[in-house]
Amino acid sequence: MPAQPHPWDKRVKCQTKDPDGRNIVTRYGNSELGWYHFTGRHNIKKCSTLYSALHGRVDRDDHHGHLEYDGIEFETGVPRPRQVKFTVVVQYTQKSTDGRYDAGRGQKIGVITAYCHNQPGNKCPAWAKREFS
Repeated sequence: MPAQPHPWDKRVKCQTKDPDGRNIVTRYGNSELGWYHFTGRHNIKKCSTLYSALHGRVDRDDHHGHLEYDGIEFETGVPRPRQVKFTVVVQYTQKSTDGRYDAGRGQKIGVITAYCHNQPGNKCPAWAKREFS
């Protein structure tokens, strides 16, 4: 098997619990999934952004470890605040669906991506990046 061009970094960047008691981690990952993937591609730069969605109930569950949590972020400090909807996607299993990533025995893959809705390339607007707190 050839070496991965961008190894997957299993270290944990963020972690929190959801209302059902699941310990949800966000690993540094690589350009395909994890923190390095969505901070660059989707412009979400703070753990607290993830927490605002993860502290709510699961919105979609395929019953095979794929969980999606929705959140809304509001612009602050302006007379007419904008809002943006975003989704945090979690793989709550030891291995990724395609089997290419393994978090290790007793561990979960965690957050694989997060993105904003109705934005070009699902990239969050600059004001949201600043205002997520």
